[in-house]
Amino acid sequence: MTQHLTESEVRGIAEYTRIGMTEDEVAQMTVDLNSIIDSLEPIREYQLDGVEPTFHPIGSLSNVMREDVEAAGFTQEEALANAPKQQNGSFLIPAILGDGGDR
Repeated sequence: MTQHLTESEVRGIAEYTRIGMTEDEVAQMTVDLNSIIDSLEPIREYQLDGVEPTFHPIGSLSNVMREDVEAAGFTQEEALANAPKQQNGSFLIPAILGDGGDR
């Protein structure tokens, strides 16, 4: 197996990504990452000179989102119609901090 990454480089990657790793984990990750890079070696067999990189795997597909269309919404009364509790035109919900009770 070829040494593509050193333990020092793996430590740097872990630090950059804020992943805490023990020395044993760094050693194992170094072996694993080098093995993964080795598994990509067959790709080098292809003649790719002059092949343009693709920007998107689906080709020239651009925006697949529909247009934003304004539609009528709920009135305040409709929005509060099924609320278990309401107060002054707002939802009344149980407090999750402090002494409890509704807020």
